[in-house]
Amino acid sequence: MFRRTFWFTAGVGAGVWATTKVNRKLKQLTPESLAAQAADKAIDAGHRLKEIAVDIRAQMAHREAELGEALGLNERPGPPPASRRPAIGRGGPAPVVRLRAADGPPNTAGTHRTTENTTEEPGTGTSYNRNEDH
Repeated sequence: MFRRTFWFTAGVGAGVWATTKVNRKLKQLTPESLAAQAADKAIDAGHRLKEIAVDIRAQMAHREAELGEALGLNERPGPPPASRRPAIGRGGPAPVVRLRAADGPPNTAGTHRTTENTTEEPGTGTSYNRNEDH
């Protein structure tokens, strides 16, 4: 009689344990639970990336300071060299000199439009650059 009671109780315990385990796993696999887990992992990854970026910025600033010291870029500038003269001074402003090509139209550097990486609508001259920030 005690053997039957023992095995009956052991079976009930095993059934309750298995049912509880299965129910927990089913709750973990619901869409809401999966979404929450993914969001938590994304937030953790974002925090880790932010820490890495802060560390990289600090190292970059440190290295930039080292290079500035090595190249003498961090020294205070002294008075300008004697060979330089101010643009506006005793003699008035410096004259404006316009340069032209020897036998051609005025220099139009900087106004040339390129169609590289663009699509132009024929006849309109409007450029739709796919790489341009809007």
